[in-house]
Amino acid sequence: MNPTANAYPTSVQARIALEKSATDLLKITNDLYYDRNIEVVLFRQALLNQRASEVLQAHEHAAVMADERISVDDSLGMAHAIYELGVHNASLDLGRLGTEWRREAASFLTRKAFLQAKLKGFSTAARPASAPVDVVLYGFGRIGRLVARELIAQEGCGEQLRLRAIVVRGSGAEDLEKRASLLRVDSIHGPFPGTVTADSANNAIIVNGRPVLLINAAKPEDIDYTSYGLRNVLVIDNTGAFRDREALARHQQSKGCTKVLLTAPGKGIPNVVFGVNHGQDWGSERIFSAASCTTNAIVPVLKVIEDRYGIEQGHIETIHAYTNDQNLVDNMHPKYRRGRAAAVNMVITETGAGSAIDKAIPGLGAKFTSNAIRVPVPNGSLAILKLNLSKATDRSALNAALKAAAYQGPLVEQIKYSTSPELVSSDIVGDSCCSIVDSEATLLHADGRNAVLYVWYDNEYGYTRQVMRLAQHIAGVSRKAYH
Repeated sequence: MNPTANAYPTSVQARIALEKSATDLLKITNDLYYDRNIEVVLFRQALLNQRASEVLQAHEHAAVMADERISVDDSLGMAHAIYELGVHNASLDLGRLGTEWRREAASFLTRKAFLQAKLKGFSTAARPASAPVDVVLYGFGRIGRLVARELIAQEGCGEQLRLRAIVVRGSGAEDLEKRASLLRVDSIHGPFPGTVTADSANNAIIVNGRPVLLINAAKPEDIDYTSYGLRNVLVIDNTGAFRDREALARHQQSKGCTKVLLTAPGKGIPNVVFGVNHGQDWGSERIFSAASCTTNAIVPVLKVIEDRYGIEQGHIETIHAYTNDQNLVDNMHPKYRRGRAAAVNMVITETGAGSAIDKAIPGLGAKFTSNAIRVPVPNGSLAILKLNLSKATDRSALNAALKAAAYQGPLVEQIKYSTSPELVSSDIVGDSCCSIVDSEATLLHADGRNAVLYVWYDNEYGYTRQVMRLAQHIAGVSRKAYH
């Protein structure tokens, strides 16, 4: 008899047992989220709204990051202990907690005692529920619709950001249904995981049971948000029409608007890359920029390398998906080359990524030249960083520094470390990290100082997640994190 004949049913039963444990973990993950406003992740990978098989895959990835096995039963036990502890309003990494528990368990009698030591200041008494902040999206394009999806997905028990209205140009039932349809389906990111219906009687769209008003306005200063029952509003401007302080300040002339966040590089206002310079004291500042998708992709990696090795000079080349400002077929365009058909040409164009570095890491941008090539893919981009290092190193140490940053520290939500030799652009679509280091592609000259790093990024969704993190921060509703 073939010895594998009996092995098959044994393997199937073992897998079923694992998937049952993963299902139990998903239940406690949901309970933590909706009862306690706690987001639990596994080395940055989301556990909420996942399938059992995806949870098991996340644990396989965790083993790569931690260089040791983390079982789903370990994570399940830790999640139950977190629930019993009474933690509230937090973002907790089961991967980090799990590895630390395995190494330090001898010093504690129970997981609860371990968590009490690790999560001081995370209790309900220390972290009372925060007042939710209402958000208005000014514009409803590619980034606006993805931000809308994330606002709904991350609302949880309603203690952070709430999407209350969208400002658009145009009105009427047909226009309303078209906007609802654009939120409902997406050619790149797939269907919205829920329900989206048009409510023409109230000029609103109903998203997973939440009414979101559509406000028709030509100018931001003409809007009175208080007339819709909205106060202390955070306006997220994703139109691209207003880029400097004077233009963006027009939002603050509207009644009810408190703060403004621009989803593009801004002039005369703080350009913030969350994870790098969001912690600065901005004083009484009320207008912020989330910089660009490319800036968010390269700055976290450059921060790691600058701090570890120093950078004397470099060049940035972005291989960027085509965007809506290019022509679908050859036609007139105010910028050279962008008038050529986007889906059939590689198009050299400029990028402001080099100068934008200075706004997040002062003094570093002047050391760089930069350029961009738009290529015929609809989403998913690549930044190639050619760096002249101040200190010599070797390839394994260089990669190890980036892996360490992705594993623990202030940039774990921004940097993902990939070990796949088969990684291509479609693989990173939908990734929540804004910088995905392709470790297999890293190059280092024999002199140990001339390096080439390849950093992938979903220029739509990865950037949107950075916008969300910054929005929560400036609104004052961020979860306290243990990552």
